[in-house]
Amino acid sequence: MYRAFFIGGIHLLINGIPTETLNARDRGLAYGDGHFTTMLAREGKVVWWPAHLARLQYANARLGMADQPWDLLAAEVAQLAAGQTQAVVKIVLTRGAGGRGYDCTGCDTPTRIVSLAPYPAHYHGWQQDGITALVCQQQLGDVPMLAGLKTLGRLEQVMLKRELAARGGVEGIVLNSRGFLVEGVSANLFWRRGRTVFTPDLSRAGIDGIMRKRVMAMLKQMGIELRVVEAPLESLWQAEEVWLTNTLMGIVPITRIGDVHYPSPVLIRRLQERLVIEV
Repeated sequence: MYRAFFIGGIHLLINGIPTETLNARDRGLAYGDGHFTTMLAREGKVVWWPAHLARLQYANARLGMADQPWDLLAAEVAQLAAGQTQAVVKIVLTRGAGGRGYDCTGCDTPTRIVSLAPYPAHYHGWQQDGITALVCQQQLGDVPMLAGLKTLGRLEQVMLKRELAARGGVEGIVLNSRGFLVEGVSANLFWRRGRTVFTPDLSRAGIDGIMRKRVMAMLKQMGIELRVVEAPLESLWQAEEVWLTNTLMGIVPITRIGDVHYPSPVLIRRLQERLVIEV
């Protein structure tokens, strides 16, 4: 089993400087004006760094933020990941400091934050034993202009996490305001019925995760049909397997949602084995 440990005493870099001090006028604080990615560091290197970099560059362009010193950012990521057996490296990019109001004119000096944290060890148990999921009562709003992006505005997820805590749950299935499946609280959603795998359409809401794309690519390589759909909650009651994915948790089986059980994670195990080989 992998364990995280920290060397050198540096856990946080802001614009390349070891500090916890951030400009109080940073637009990331005032408006959530920025985006982020969360990465798995293993044996001193970030897993799938090119995919994470591409995500950051795409979000930067979509949000119209000033270009980042990408080579310097890569060096800072490597600095924090070095020597880690297994840990979490997170990058936050904001538009930088600016004046009062929504207008971002003149905000051409972005802020970059790179941090290091321990790996959530309970994910190993989730991967093997699976988890029970709740159906969240709160729903996500449709925001097509930001759909797919991992922006800093995560208040919906904060409120969903509070709901999970109040109801004694560890993860939840989230729908949009039109009643269609979107994702988990902190992960992407897949389900299998027969020979076909389904995952929600994220063109209106949700995050298009790195692990989601990886699983979609694996399914294609395996010759398994995948459909990206707008589907109601009832689709899960007809499924034979349901699972969640993100970069840190990997592929996690859902064993039960309410009174519905999913006892045979056959495809999930195949995907998990293939993922270990790819990593």
